[in-house]
Amino acid sequence: MKGPTAGVDEAGRGPLAGPVVAAAVILDPSRPIEGLDDSKKLDPGTRDWLYERVIERALCWSVAEISPADIDRLNILQATLLGMKQAIESLDVSPSLALVDGNRPPRVSLDCEIRTLVGGDALEPAISAASILAKVTRDRRMLEWHTRYPDYGFDRNKGYPTPAHRAALMELGPSPIHRKSFAPVRAAMQAVWVTETSR
Repeated sequence: MKGPTAGVDEAGRGPLAGPVVAAAVILDPSRPIEGLDDSKKLDPGTRDWLYERVIERALCWSVAEISPADIDRLNILQATLLGMKQAIESLDVSPSLALVDGNRPPRVSLDCEIRTLVGGDALEPAISAASILAKVTRDRRMLEWHTRYPDYGFDRNKGYPTPAHRAALMELGPSPIHRKSFAPVRAAMQAVWVTETSR
């Protein structure tokens, strides 16, 4: 018997700090969720509301976080693919097909067909659900990090390279959750080192 289809997406490839988060969702056809869409098109309140609906109504779901240290070790593409692999393989129900947003498929150890779909988070409800879980999970994690490292404005920028974030980075140097393999973070490390050695 053919198994269900999972939607897979990630959040956090572009930020200078924090994890990349991947999610996989198998929706329950008997419990539809209205309003699913690409998480980037939704306001935070709607995302939070849909997050709760997905958790409540999906047949099963899984979220995987890859740390900044692992991003630095692997590179962001490989870290993202690892997160997707972990999310798919952690589902309580094994899918026969995984629809992955984008154009780079992860390799999984399951007997599961992987298909990529560019722009899938706006086209396929299961991918939309995964994009919402990944985005909300990551945003909440960055709010937690903000309480520890408030000077970088993670509550506002979620680790993305806004002008204020870049300015704080150049002034203070990177925090432990910054991605040291990313060029702006390396530049900030160099600037801080030059400042300290010139004193």
